[in-house]
Amino acid sequence: MTTTEYENIRRDVRSLDAIFRPRSIAVVGASRRRGSIGREILHNLIEYEFNGPVFPINPHAKVIHSIKCYPSVLDVPDEIDLAIIVVPKEQAVEAVEECGQKGIKGIVMITAGFREVGGNGAEREERLAEVIRKYGMRMVGPNCMGIINTDPKYRMDGTFAPSLPLEGNVGFMSQSGALGAAILDTALDLNLGFSMFVSVGNKVDVSGNDLINYWKDDDATKVILLYLESFGNPRRFTQLAREIIRHKPIIAVKSGRTRAGARAASSHTGALAGLDVGTQALFEQCGILRVDTVEELFDLAQAFSKQPVPLGKRIAILTNAGGPGIMATDAVVNLGLQIATFSEETIAKMREYLSPESSFSNPLDMIAGANHDTYRRSLKLLLADENVDAVLVIFVHPVYVDALKIAEAIIEASREKGEKPVLCCFMGKKDEFSGIEELQKAGLPTYLFPESAVMSLAAMEKYNRIRKRPEGKVVTFEDVDRAAAQSIFDRALEEGRPRLTDFEVNEVLAAYGITMPRFALARTLEDAIRAAEQLYYPVVLKVISPQIVHKSDVGGVILDLRNEAELVRGYMRMTDNIAKLPYKVDDYRIMVQEMVPGGRELIMGMSTDPAFGPLIMIGLGGIYVEFIKDVNFRIHPITDLDAREMITSLKGYKLLEGVRGEKGINIETVMEALERLSQLIGDFPQIREMDLNPFVAFPESGRCMALDARMSLQVPAAK
Repeated sequence: MTTTEYENIRRDVRSLDAIFRPRSIAVVGASRRRGSIGREILHNLIEYEFNGPVFPINPHAKVIHSIKCYPSVLDVPDEIDLAIIVVPKEQAVEAVEECGQKGIKGIVMITAGFREVGGNGAEREERLAEVIRKYGMRMVGPNCMGIINTDPKYRMDGTFAPSLPLEGNVGFMSQSGALGAAILDTALDLNLGFSMFVSVGNKVDVSGNDLINYWKDDDATKVILLYLESFGNPRRFTQLAREIIRHKPIIAVKSGRTRAGARAASSHTGALAGLDVGTQALFEQCGILRVDTVEELFDLAQAFSKQPVPLGKRIAILTNAGGPGIMATDAVVNLGLQIATFSEETIAKMREYLSPESSFSNPLDMIAGANHDTYRRSLKLLLADENVDAVLVIFVHPVYVDALKIAEAIIEASREKGEKPVLCCFMGKKDEFSGIEELQKAGLPTYLFPESAVMSLAAMEKYNRIRKRPEGKVVTFEDVDRAAAQSIFDRALEEGRPRLTDFEVNEVLAAYGITMPRFALARTLEDAIRAAEQLYYPVVLKVISPQIVHKSDVGGVILDLRNEAELVRGYMRMTDNIAKLPYKVDDYRIMVQEMVPGGRELIMGMSTDPAFGPLIMIGLGGIYVEFIKDVNFRIHPITDLDAREMITSLKGYKLLEGVRGEKGINIETVMEALERLSQLIGDFPQIREMDLNPFVAFPESGRCMALDARMSLQVPAAK
């Protein structure tokens, strides 16, 4: 099969039907030994009542699990759609070759011992990939736990996990096979059902991108959960996720957030772009809901899979205990939600049956004497109140109250909720009389603590905003001078220089419509005096040398020189600072630049991530940027929506809007500068890192400009 033919098969999303919707399955490496993976997979297929024939394959057995066994898939007289392979690693490639000869189109390779072990394993994995391409097959794995499809038409549990899954609407992809059994056990404990579960392993063929694309139009999948350790094709992932998120949420936990011993970075942007920045930027751009732990992943999964998304931020809290109500209130406020204000009609009706000692504000504390009737009536009233978007029901178990009756009352009242979600918090011991299992089976997410429930509500409300936001567009400016910038980059690369001079950076930015102050370069004090007279005072002095990257660190920037006497003193102080450096600066010049007072200092820039490519950054700038770290990153290219969100989601955005009577900066001009940088980066992939620090922003668009900038390049290795 040609490469083109194979790629056409991979692009066809229906090609995965051979794996997830097979009519027949062979277990290659099936075993009679209890506890072995080959035996447990065969057992699970039968126990879960797969709707089709199952063929055990083992050359050393005639019957396994009361089913006729075959020496090879080539000996099976019937057609086979899917082969689940559990043979030793040395036999894996041969087993797949036989599957190809048989015409099997779906493979799940459970066997480990490939790229993850290095050495011969990597070579073995490449041979495996070659066979897959040769026959145009699709494969999950190797080194995986298997797959599940709970659709009643197929009923397939192709894993070796001890717990049989519940039918549901959650598609779950895990890059960790070791987590698989724990994930399935936890889901069972929460009464959380899957539509499909996939342990992808080494991703030789089927990737996370393939799976989310497959689930995109799958009616049985309402929520997509991802446990990620790496990205294969981040740009494809971004494209797919942005489309999917309009219709169903994607919730992800990504491991590998830290790096021991990060590489040294010459620019502020590079120093701020840690290991996890690309992942976070991708999730923000796509609208993926990120959590920090698998526990939080399940907290959100409960809510999204069982309840509608709230249409607003107004939360009602119904409780029988003051303390948990206060805890919930704090969480609501801290997570950006709002405490709902009950209507006068709602309060009047509640006064008719609740104890006078109850608190009729929000949270509605019915005190410890609350029973199933007061819970039922109060929940119905809160759900009917137009001032309420969602309800959190908290129950702390007094000795004399029947928790099961409370649960039944909540279930009954919640059936009239319409589009308003109801989440529950039952605090105390979980047992057969706690009512928790009944609530979960009725589709009411139930948590042990209020904070988990509120976090889930906050994520649902955020998703409601994400799916409604406009898509944004990548802006292209026609007034740029690409040829002028091209000549500068060509000259630098021909000379083998990894950094542009300050003068060259100025010219490149000017070619793309980003203004810098007027300046002149001086080699002597006399040159500096003449330059200052032409530029007019006040001026700034900056040292210019390829040996000095961060000028402020070495006393290489002197501001606000207002006359010739101050200029002379400043010039002498700067040359003295340079002479005192622990290394010799052989060739430097002094830049005399017009002073631009006032404005808000920002930083813009980019750095190159090995997995995600160019990352564009904006933040509060100046010399303390690496300590404040109020910055946002996005993956190139950015849309106009990305540019606006990068600015407005800064922690210090209130300062940019203007405080204590000050005017705010011109946001549109700052957005345009970011978009122009994005276009520059796209036009010239040889740019490795770039800083505009500070970029000063004013209320007036014409005054916004970059005061200092640096740019480094990817220099090709010498031949």
